Amino acid sequence: MSRFGILAGVAVLAVSIQSYAQEKPTQGLTMYRSFGGAVFEYTKDTATYIVSPKQVLQIMHDDPLAYAEFKKARSYYRAEGVLGFTGGVLVLFPIGTAIAGGDPEWGMAAGGAALILASIPFNRAYKRHAQNAIATFNKNLTTFKPRPEFYLSGAGVRIVIRF
Repeated sequence: MSRFGILAGVAVLAVSIQSYAQEKPTQGLTMYRSFGGAVFEYTKDTATYIVSPKQVLQIMHDDPLAYAEFKKARSYYRAEGVLGFTGGVLVLFPIGTAIAGGDPEWGMAAGGAALILASIPFNRAYKRHAQNAIATFNKNLTTFKPRPEFYLSGAGVRIVIRF
C-alpha cells in the first residue's frame, strides 16, 4: 500500500470520528425522577423547556398510545397526591397539638403515616407509566443518522455506510 493510501485512510477515519463527536440536537421528551415526583424536559430543535405534566399530555396528543399511557400515569399521580396530602395533614395535626401543649391524638398520626405509606406504590406506578409513555412518544421521533463502518482488507480499506 502506498503512503498516499495510508494517509487517505487515516484522514477519512479522523473525519468520521470527529463527526461522531459533534453533538446533534435531539428532539423529544425526557423525564428526570425526583424525590416527590418527576421533572419533564421537552427538547425541540436546540431549545429545551421544562414542562408540566399537563403540557406533556398536550405534547403527546398526536400519539394515541403514549397519550393513553400518560393519562393512566396522571391518574396514579392524582391518587398519590390525595393520599399523601391527607396523610401529611393527619400527621401534622397531632404534632401541632403537642407543640401547643394539648393532648395529641397519636392514633390520628399513625393513620396519617399509613396513608403516606399507601401513597408510595401510586408514586412508583406514576413514574413507571410516565416513563413508558415517554419512551413510546420518543420512539416515533427517530432521526436519520448514518453509521459509517471501516473494514481493513489485504488490498485496502472498505467503507460501509449503514442507515
